[in-house]
Amino acid sequence: MKPQPLILKILNWVSGILLVIATYLAIIWAPTEAVMGDVQRVFYFHVATGWVGMIGFLLAVFSGIMYLIKSDLKWDTIGLAGIEIGLIFSFINIVTGSIWARPIWNTWWTWDPRLVTATIMELVYLAYLMLRQGIDDPIRRARFGAIYAILGFVSVPFSFLSIRIWRTIHPVVVGSGDPGAEGTFDMTPDMQTAFFFSLFTFTVFGITLLWHRIRIGQLQDKVEQKKLELMS
Repeated sequence: MKPQPLILKILNWVSGILLVIATYLAIIWAPTEAVMGDVQRVFYFHVATGWVGMIGFLLAVFSGIMYLIKSDLKWDTIGLAGIEIGLIFSFINIVTGSIWARPIWNTWWTWDPRLVTATIMELVYLAYLMLRQGIDDPIRRARFGAIYAILGFVSVPFSFLSIRIWRTIHPVVVGSGDPGAEGTFDMTPDMQTAFFFSLFTFTVFGITLLWHRIRIGQLQDKVEQKKLELMS
């Protein structure tokens, strides 16, 4: 594998520093929410990881379109990386949401529209990874991946908008939400600083991980090409 580009090395350090600062702002610097207490601090990471997950899935859509236009396998590699990063961060989003829900809703899980649609979204992309494994031909696999990534993205805005379409107990952190939501809160200026800094931090962190995953994917593609050459 080629040595890491200088920009990626810088991003490694920047991501680490930003994560330390974001953790400090969320855990120590931001004020304690009056009703929920310290468990509200989970939201700084909960929302940020969900945001990065959606970026990863959106990148897969863009990569899928580019592959269908150009038939260049590099776009399949980028799209796969986007979906894997999206899956990881979306899973963290669901887990942190459950951690928050236990003391606030008195349960780890409830059949709320947001939780159900988020889980469906996760399963849609897990199926993508499983189905790819059953296709040996790189061209057919890439074409399948491109079409699936585009169609599967329907689940992403469906999940995001669920708390704005249906009656739900899930709070809307930014913007107005259902008055029946359990856990709604208004952010103070210091909370907003911690919140948006966390969004920025996880965006940079997600880009860094994505770059690393693409580099690994490129190496995997070279290994697969060598195997196909030996078999032919």
